[in-house]
Amino acid sequence: MVKIIPFTAVRPTKDKVGLVVSRSYEDYPVDELNTTLSYNPFSFLHIINPGYKFHHDISGERRFSLVKNRYLEFIEEDIFLKDKNPAFYIYKIKTRKGSFCGIFAGASIDDYRKNNIKKHEATLQTREKLFKEYLKTVGFNAEPVLLTYPDNNRIDEIIKSITVQNPEYEFATTDKAIHYLWKVDDGNIVSEIQQVFKELDCVYIADGHHRSASSNLLAEELQQKNPKHTGEEPYNYFMSYLIPESNLKIYEFNRMVKDLNGLSKEEFLIHLDEYFRIENRGADLYKPSKIHHFGMYLEGEFYSLYLRKNYPFTNSLSELDTQILFVTILKPILGIEDLRNDSRIEYGYGKYNTIKMKDSIDNGKFKVGFSLYPVKVSQMKQIADDGLKMPPKTTYIEPKLKSGLTIYEF
Repeated sequence: MVKIIPFTAVRPTKDKVGLVVSRSYEDYPVDELNTTLSYNPFSFLHIINPGYKFHHDISGERRFSLVKNRYLEFIEEDIFLKDKNPAFYIYKIKTRKGSFCGIFAGASIDDYRKNNIKKHEATLQTREKLFKEYLKTVGFNAEPVLLTYPDNNRIDEIIKSITVQNPEYEFATTDKAIHYLWKVDDGNIVSEIQQVFKELDCVYIADGHHRSASSNLLAEELQQKNPKHTGEEPYNYFMSYLIPESNLKIYEFNRMVKDLNGLSKEEFLIHLDEYFRIENRGADLYKPSKIHHFGMYLEGEFYSLYLRKNYPFTNSLSELDTQILFVTILKPILGIEDLRNDSRIEYGYGKYNTIKMKDSIDNGKFKVGFSLYPVKVSQMKQIADDGLKMPPKTTYIEPKLKSGLTIYEF
Protein backbone atom coordinates (compact mmCIF):
# COMPACT_ATOMS: atom_id res chain seq x y z
CA MET A 1 0.00 0.00 0.00
CA VAL A 2 1.46 3.35 -1.09
CA LYS A 3 -0.02 6.64 0.08
CA ILE A 4 0.29 9.80 -1.99
CA ILE A 5 -1.49 13.09 -1.39
CA PRO A 6 -2.32 16.20 -3.42
CA PHE A 7 -0.65 19.36 -2.18
CA THR A 8 -1.10 23.10 -2.51
CA ALA A 9 1.85 24.10 -4.65
CA VAL A 10 3.58 27.44 -4.84
CA ARG A 11 4.25 28.02 -8.54
CA PRO A 12 5.62 30.67 -10.89
CA THR A 13 3.13 32.83 -12.72
CA LYS A 14 2.41 31.71 -16.27
CA ASP A 15 4.20 34.65 -17.86
CA LYS A 16 7.44 34.00 -15.95
CA VAL A 17 7.61 30.22 -15.52
CA GLY A 18 10.14 29.71 -18.33
CA LEU A 19 12.40 32.34 -16.76
CA VAL A 20 12.05 31.03 -13.19
CA VAL A 21 12.78 27.31 -13.49
CA SER A 22 16.39 26.18 -13.42
CA ARG A 23 18.50 23.08 -13.55
CA SER A 24 20.07 21.78 -10.37
CA TYR A 25 22.53 24.35 -9.02
CA GLU A 26 25.48 21.92 -9.27
CA ASP A 27 24.78 21.42 -12.98
CA TYR A 28 25.86 24.94 -13.96
CA PRO A 29 29.41 25.78 -15.03
CA VAL A 30 30.61 28.96 -13.34
CA ASP A 31 30.37 31.10 -16.50
CA GLU A 32 26.80 30.01 -17.27
CA LEU A 33 25.75 30.46 -13.65
CA ASN A 34 27.08 34.00 -13.52
CA THR A 35 25.52 34.88 -16.87
CA THR A 36 22.10 33.59 -15.77
CA LEU A 37 22.28 35.46 -12.48
CA SER A 38 23.38 38.65 -14.26
CA TYR A 39 20.73 38.72 -16.97
CA ASN A 40 17.74 36.84 -15.57
CA PRO A 41 16.37 38.41 -12.36
CA PHE A 42 13.55 35.85 -12.25
CA SER A 43 15.73 32.74 -12.17
CA PHE A 44 15.25 30.39 -9.23
CA LEU A 45 19.04 30.44 -9.00
CA HIS A 46 18.72 33.81 -7.24
CA ILE A 47 16.90 32.04 -4.42
CA ILE A 48 19.37 29.22 -3.92
CA ASN A 49 22.40 31.47 -4.51
CA PRO A 50 21.39 34.45 -2.36
CA GLY A 51 24.94 35.74 -1.92
CA TYR A 52 24.94 37.00 -5.51
CA LYS A 53 22.82 39.97 -4.42
CA PHE A 54 25.63 41.04 -2.10
CA HIS A 55 28.50 40.01 -4.43
CA HIS A 56 29.67 37.69 -1.69
CA ASP A 57 29.90 33.93 -1.19
CA ILE A 58 27.76 32.88 1.76
CA SER A 59 27.58 29.39 3.25
CA GLY A 60 26.14 27.46 6.18
CA GLU A 61 23.15 28.54 8.25
CA ARG A 62 23.53 32.14 7.16
CA ARG A 63 23.00 31.09 3.56
CA PHE A 64 19.93 29.04 4.52
CA SER A 65 18.30 32.10 6.10
CA LEU A 66 19.02 34.20 3.03
CA VAL A 67 17.56 31.52 0.77
CA LYS A 68 14.32 31.85 2.73
CA ASN A 69 14.45 35.63 2.40
CA ARG A 70 14.92 35.50 -1.37
CA TYR A 71 12.05 33.01 -1.60
CA LEU A 72 9.74 35.32 0.38
CA GLU A 73 10.76 38.20 -1.90
CA PHE A 74 9.72 36.19 -4.96
CA ILE A 75 6.33 35.67 -3.33
CA GLU A 76 6.02 39.35 -2.34
CA GLU A 77 6.85 40.38 -5.91
CA ASP A 78 4.17 37.99 -7.30
CA ILE A 79 6.72 35.92 -9.17
CA PHE A 80 5.37 32.95 -7.19
CA LEU A 81 1.72 32.40 -6.34
CA LYS A 82 0.20 29.72 -4.11
CA ASP A 83 -2.64 27.58 -5.43
CA LYS A 84 -5.93 27.77 -3.56
CA ASN A 85 -6.66 24.04 -3.49
CA PRO A 86 -4.54 20.89 -3.06
CA ALA A 87 -3.87 19.14 -6.35
CA PHE A 88 -1.83 16.58 -8.18
CA TYR A 89 0.17 18.01 -11.06
CA ILE A 90 0.76 16.15 -14.31
CA TYR A 91 4.08 17.19 -15.77
CA LYS A 92 5.33 16.30 -19.24
CA ILE A 93 8.73 17.01 -20.78
CA LYS A 94 9.37 16.64 -24.52
CA THR A 95 13.02 16.46 -25.53
CA ARG A 96 14.86 15.68 -28.73
CA LYS A 97 15.34 12.10 -27.46
CA GLY A 98 11.74 11.43 -26.36
CA SER A 99 9.32 12.44 -23.66
CA PHE A 100 8.64 11.88 -19.96
CA CYS A 101 5.30 12.19 -18.20
CA GLY A 102 4.48 11.73 -14.52
CA ILE A 103 2.72 13.08 -11.44
CA PHE A 104 3.85 15.57 -8.83
CA ALA A 105 2.50 14.46 -5.45
CA GLY A 106 3.30 14.29 -1.77
CA ALA A 107 4.86 10.94 -0.83
CA SER A 108 4.49 9.54 2.67
CA ILE A 109 7.37 9.59 5.17
CA ASP A 110 5.64 6.65 6.86
CA ASP A 111 5.93 4.66 3.62
CA TYR A 112 9.61 5.61 3.47
CA ARG A 113 10.12 4.21 6.98
CA LYS A 114 8.14 1.04 6.27
CA ASN A 115 10.15 0.44 3.07
CA ASN A 116 7.07 0.82 0.90
CA ILE A 117 9.33 3.37 -0.77
CA LYS A 118 12.40 1.28 -1.55
CA LYS A 119 15.99 2.48 -1.77
CA HIS A 120 18.97 1.23 -3.74
CA GLU A 121 21.62 3.80 -2.82
CA ALA A 122 23.53 4.44 0.42
CA THR A 123 23.46 7.99 1.78
CA LEU A 124 26.00 10.04 3.69
CA GLN A 125 24.87 11.10 7.17
CA THR A 126 26.67 14.43 6.91
CA ARG A 127 24.73 15.32 3.75
CA GLU A 128 21.45 14.11 5.26
CA LYS A 129 21.89 16.30 8.33
CA LEU A 130 23.02 19.33 6.34
CA PHE A 131 20.06 19.18 4.00
CA LYS A 132 17.72 18.56 6.92
CA GLU A 133 18.90 21.82 8.49
CA TYR A 134 18.44 23.53 5.14
CA LEU A 135 14.85 22.28 4.85
CA LYS A 136 14.05 23.26 8.43
CA THR A 137 15.29 26.80 7.86
CA VAL A 138 13.79 27.52 4.43
CA GLY A 139 10.49 25.70 5.00
CA PHE A 140 10.04 24.44 1.46
CA ASN A 141 11.25 21.88 -1.04
CA ALA A 142 11.67 22.83 -4.68
CA GLU A 143 13.33 19.65 -5.99
CA PRO A 144 11.16 16.51 -6.04
CA VAL A 145 12.34 12.99 -5.34
CA LEU A 146 12.03 10.88 -8.49
CA LEU A 147 9.95 7.75 -7.75
CA THR A 148 9.10 4.98 -10.20
CA TYR A 149 6.19 2.54 -10.21
CA PRO A 150 5.15 -0.45 -12.35
CA ASP A 151 3.37 0.54 -15.55
CA ASN A 152 -0.35 0.85 -14.83
CA ASN A 153 -3.10 1.11 -17.44
CA ARG A 154 -5.48 2.99 -15.13
CA ILE A 155 -2.92 5.71 -14.43
CA ASP A 156 -2.05 5.87 -18.14
CA GLU A 157 -5.71 6.38 -19.02
CA ILE A 158 -6.15 9.10 -16.40
CA ILE A 159 -3.05 10.94 -17.58
CA LYS A 160 -4.13 10.60 -21.21
CA SER A 161 -7.57 12.07 -20.45
CA ILE A 162 -5.97 15.05 -18.71
CA THR A 163 -3.16 15.79 -21.16
CA VAL A 164 -5.55 16.26 -24.09
CA GLN A 165 -6.79 19.36 -22.28
CA ASN A 166 -5.13 22.78 -22.33
CA PRO A 167 -2.22 22.84 -19.87
CA GLU A 168 -1.57 25.34 -17.11
CA TYR A 169 1.92 25.79 -18.49
CA GLU A 170 3.51 25.28 -21.88
CA PHE A 171 7.01 26.69 -22.18
CA ALA A 172 10.42 26.00 -23.68
CA THR A 173 13.85 25.98 -22.06
CA THR A 174 17.26 26.61 -23.56
CA ASP A 175 18.02 22.87 -23.77
CA LYS A 176 15.28 22.75 -26.46
CA ALA A 177 12.85 20.87 -24.22
CA ILE A 178 9.15 21.72 -24.12
CA HIS A 179 7.43 21.55 -20.72
CA TYR A 180 3.74 21.10 -19.92
CA LEU A 181 1.91 21.15 -16.59
CA TRP A 182 -1.69 20.26 -15.80
CA LYS A 183 -3.33 20.86 -12.43
CA VAL A 184 -5.58 18.00 -11.20
CA ASP A 185 -7.86 19.08 -8.35
CA ASP A 186 -11.08 17.29 -9.30
CA GLY A 187 -11.93 15.25 -6.20
CA ASN A 188 -13.02 12.14 -8.10
CA ILE A 189 -9.85 12.01 -10.21
CA VAL A 190 -7.66 12.70 -7.18
CA SER A 191 -9.32 9.83 -5.30
CA GLU A 192 -8.95 7.49 -8.25
CA ILE A 193 -5.23 8.21 -8.54
CA GLN A 194 -4.78 7.68 -4.82
CA GLN A 195 -6.67 4.38 -4.97
CA VAL A 196 -4.43 3.02 -7.73
CA PHE A 197 -1.34 3.73 -5.64
CA LYS A 198 -2.96 2.21 -2.54
CA GLU A 199 -3.14 -1.03 -4.49
CA LEU A 200 0.63 -1.04 -5.14
CA ASP A 201 2.95 -2.91 -2.78
CA CYS A 202 5.74 -0.38 -3.20
CA VAL A 203 7.42 2.24 -5.34
CA TYR A 204 11.16 2.79 -5.85
CA ILE A 205 13.42 5.80 -5.45
CA ALA A 206 15.08 6.36 -8.79
CA ASP A 207 16.83 9.62 -7.86
CA GLY A 208 16.82 11.66 -4.66
CA HIS A 209 17.97 9.36 -1.87
CA HIS A 210 19.53 12.19 0.14
CA ARG A 211 16.49 14.44 -0.30
CA SER A 212 14.12 11.75 0.97
CA ALA A 213 16.44 10.77 3.85
CA SER A 214 16.71 14.42 4.91
CA SER A 215 12.94 14.83 4.78
CA ASN A 216 12.64 11.81 7.05
CA LEU A 217 15.09 13.32 9.57
CA LEU A 218 13.18 16.60 9.54
CA ALA A 219 9.87 14.83 10.08
CA GLU A 220 11.30 12.99 13.10
CA GLU A 221 12.48 16.26 14.64
CA LEU A 222 9.26 18.18 14.00
CA GLN A 223 7.13 15.28 15.23
CA GLN A 224 9.00 15.24 18.54
CA LYS A 225 8.52 19.00 18.92
CA ASN A 226 4.80 18.91 18.12
CA PRO A 227 2.64 17.74 21.06
CA LYS A 228 -0.42 17.77 18.78
CA HIS A 229 1.18 15.67 16.04
CA THR A 230 -1.48 13.87 13.95
CA GLY A 231 0.55 12.36 11.12
CA GLU A 232 -1.14 14.54 8.51
CA GLU A 233 1.00 17.65 8.88
CA PRO A 234 2.85 18.68 5.68
CA TYR A 235 6.19 17.61 7.17
CA ASN A 236 4.93 14.01 7.08
CA TYR A 237 5.26 14.05 3.29
CA PHE A 238 7.87 15.05 0.74
CA MET A 239 7.40 16.27 -2.81
CA SER A 240 7.87 13.53 -5.38
CA TYR A 241 7.54 13.01 -9.10
CA LEU A 242 6.10 9.58 -9.91
CA ILE A 243 6.88 8.09 -13.29
CA PRO A 244 6.20 4.62 -14.77
CA GLU A 245 9.15 2.26 -15.05
CA SER A 246 9.00 2.10 -18.84
CA ASN A 247 9.43 5.89 -19.01
CA LEU A 248 12.57 5.90 -16.88
CA LYS A 249 15.90 6.24 -18.68
CA ILE A 250 19.08 4.90 -17.06
CA TYR A 251 22.54 5.71 -18.39
CA GLU A 252 25.95 4.58 -17.22
CA PHE A 253 28.75 6.39 -15.42
CA ASN A 254 32.25 5.68 -16.72
CA ARG A 255 35.21 5.45 -14.34
CA MET A 256 38.57 7.18 -14.91
CA VAL A 257 41.62 6.51 -12.73
CA LYS A 258 44.76 8.67 -12.51
CA ASP A 259 47.38 5.91 -12.21
CA LEU A 260 47.93 2.14 -12.28
CA ASN A 261 48.90 1.95 -8.60
CA GLY A 262 52.59 1.48 -9.40
CA LEU A 263 52.03 -1.25 -12.01
CA SER A 264 53.34 -1.28 -15.55
CA LYS A 265 50.84 -1.69 -18.37
CA GLU A 266 51.91 -5.33 -18.84
CA GLU A 267 51.63 -6.14 -15.13
CA PHE A 268 48.20 -4.52 -15.00
CA LEU A 269 46.90 -6.56 -17.95
CA ILE A 270 48.21 -9.78 -16.38
CA HIS A 271 46.23 -8.98 -13.20
CA LEU A 272 43.07 -8.39 -15.28
CA ASP A 273 43.41 -11.78 -16.93
CA GLU A 274 42.29 -13.54 -13.75
CA TYR A 275 38.67 -12.46 -14.19
CA PHE A 276 38.42 -11.23 -17.79
CA ARG A 277 38.97 -12.31 -21.36
CA ILE A 278 40.88 -9.39 -22.82
CA GLU A 279 40.92 -8.28 -26.44
CA ASN A 280 42.98 -5.36 -27.73
CA ARG A 281 40.83 -3.38 -30.19
CA GLY A 282 43.44 -0.77 -31.02
CA ALA A 283 42.10 2.61 -32.09
CA ASP A 284 38.56 1.27 -32.67
CA LEU A 285 36.23 2.87 -30.13
CA TYR A 286 34.63 0.14 -28.03
CA LYS A 287 31.53 0.43 -25.85
CA PRO A 288 29.95 -2.57 -24.05
CA SER A 289 26.77 -3.90 -25.66
CA LYS A 290 25.53 -6.06 -22.76
CA ILE A 291 26.03 -6.68 -19.06
CA HIS A 292 29.29 -8.19 -17.80
CA HIS A 293 31.14 -6.70 -20.78
CA PHE A 294 33.44 -3.76 -20.02
CA GLY A 295 35.34 -1.31 -22.15
CA MET A 296 38.80 -0.03 -21.21
CA TYR A 297 41.01 2.68 -22.67
CA LEU A 298 44.70 2.56 -21.81
CA GLU A 299 47.73 4.19 -23.45
CA GLY A 300 46.00 5.04 -26.71
CA GLU A 301 44.19 1.72 -27.19
CA PHE A 302 40.73 0.37 -26.51
CA TYR A 303 40.19 -3.03 -24.91
CA SER A 304 37.12 -5.20 -24.40
CA LEU A 305 36.97 -7.05 -21.09
CA TYR A 306 34.53 -9.96 -20.94
CA LEU A 307 33.86 -11.34 -17.48
CA ARG A 308 34.81 -15.03 -17.31
CA LYS A 309 31.84 -17.39 -17.16
CA ASN A 310 33.03 -19.02 -13.93
CA TYR A 311 32.85 -15.74 -11.98
CA PRO A 312 31.14 -16.48 -8.63
CA PHE A 313 27.89 -14.55 -8.17
CA THR A 314 26.49 -14.58 -4.64
CA ASN A 315 23.57 -12.12 -4.75
CA SER A 316 21.97 -9.42 -6.90
CA LEU A 317 24.63 -6.88 -5.96
CA SER A 318 27.46 -9.19 -6.99
CA GLU A 319 25.93 -9.35 -10.50
CA LEU A 320 26.04 -5.57 -10.91
CA ASP A 321 28.76 -4.40 -13.28
CA THR A 322 29.83 -1.46 -11.11
CA GLN A 323 30.27 -3.85 -8.19
CA ILE A 324 32.18 -6.35 -10.34
CA LEU A 325 34.54 -3.61 -11.50
CA PHE A 326 35.08 -2.51 -7.91
CA VAL A 327 35.83 -5.96 -6.42
CA THR A 328 37.95 -7.24 -9.33
CA ILE A 329 39.89 -4.16 -10.49
CA LEU A 330 39.41 -0.89 -8.65
CA LYS A 331 39.95 -2.17 -5.11
CA PRO A 332 42.37 -5.13 -5.37
CA ILE A 333 44.51 -3.95 -8.29
CA LEU A 334 44.27 -0.15 -8.34
CA GLY A 335 43.94 0.26 -4.57
CA ILE A 336 40.76 2.35 -4.60
CA GLU A 337 38.70 1.47 -1.52
CA ASP A 338 36.57 4.60 -1.08
CA LEU A 339 34.64 5.24 -4.29
CA ARG A 340 33.13 8.46 -2.96
CA ASN A 341 36.19 10.23 -1.64
CA ASP A 342 39.34 8.86 -3.33
CA SER A 343 40.78 11.69 -5.43
CA ARG A 344 42.35 9.21 -7.86
CA ILE A 345 39.00 8.28 -9.42
CA GLU A 346 36.46 10.41 -11.27
CA TYR A 347 33.23 9.67 -13.05
CA GLY A 348 31.64 10.77 -16.30
CA TYR A 349 28.32 10.34 -18.04
CA GLY A 350 26.65 11.41 -21.24
CA LYS A 351 26.19 10.41 -24.85
CA TYR A 352 29.77 11.25 -25.84
CA ASN A 353 31.42 10.27 -22.59
CA THR A 354 33.58 7.51 -24.07
CA ILE A 355 35.15 10.08 -26.39
CA LYS A 356 35.54 12.52 -23.49
CA MET A 357 37.15 9.75 -21.45
CA LYS A 358 39.60 9.05 -24.29
CA ASP A 359 40.50 12.74 -24.58
CA SER A 360 41.11 13.05 -20.83
CA ILE A 361 43.43 10.06 -20.88
CA ASP A 362 45.25 11.19 -24.03
CA ASN A 363 45.78 14.59 -22.39
CA GLY A 364 47.41 12.94 -19.37
CA LYS A 365 44.74 13.79 -16.80
CA PHE A 366 44.02 10.09 -16.27
CA LYS A 367 45.86 6.85 -16.95
CA VAL A 368 43.01 4.39 -17.58
CA GLY A 369 39.28 4.53 -18.13
CA PHE A 370 36.45 1.99 -17.96
CA SER A 371 33.10 2.09 -19.73
CA LEU A 372 30.12 0.05 -18.61
CA TYR A 373 26.73 -1.09 -19.86
CA PRO A 374 23.77 0.77 -18.27
CA VAL A 375 21.96 -0.81 -15.34
CA LYS A 376 18.49 -2.14 -16.09
CA VAL A 377 15.44 -1.03 -14.09
CA SER A 378 14.91 -4.67 -13.10
CA GLN A 379 18.43 -4.79 -11.59
CA MET A 380 17.85 -1.59 -9.65
CA LYS A 381 14.57 -2.93 -8.28
CA GLN A 382 16.03 -6.31 -7.33
CA ILE A 383 18.85 -4.71 -5.37
CA ALA A 384 16.33 -2.50 -3.54
CA ASP A 385 14.07 -5.54 -2.88
CA ASP A 386 17.05 -7.39 -1.41
CA GLY A 387 17.87 -4.51 0.90
CA LEU A 388 21.26 -3.96 -0.77
CA LYS A 389 22.92 -0.74 -1.92
CA MET A 390 24.60 0.04 -5.24
CA PRO A 391 28.09 1.55 -5.39
CA PRO A 392 28.08 5.34 -5.88
CA LYS A 393 27.76 6.66 -9.43
CA THR A 394 26.11 3.50 -10.73
CA THR A 395 23.18 5.15 -12.49
CA TYR A 396 22.57 8.44 -14.26
CA ILE A 397 18.81 8.66 -14.45
CA GLU A 398 16.49 10.81 -16.53
CA PRO A 399 14.31 12.77 -16.38
CA LYS A 400 16.32 15.43 -14.59
CA LEU A 401 13.68 17.73 -13.16
CA LYS A 402 13.73 21.51 -13.01
CA SER A 403 13.92 23.38 -9.71
CA GLY A 404 11.20 25.90 -8.88
CA LEU A 405 8.41 24.52 -11.05
CA THR A 406 6.27 23.34 -8.14
CA ILE A 407 7.24 24.11 -4.54
CA TYR A 408 6.11 22.13 -1.51
CA GLU A 409 5.84 24.09 1.75
CA PHE A 410 5.82 22.52 5.21
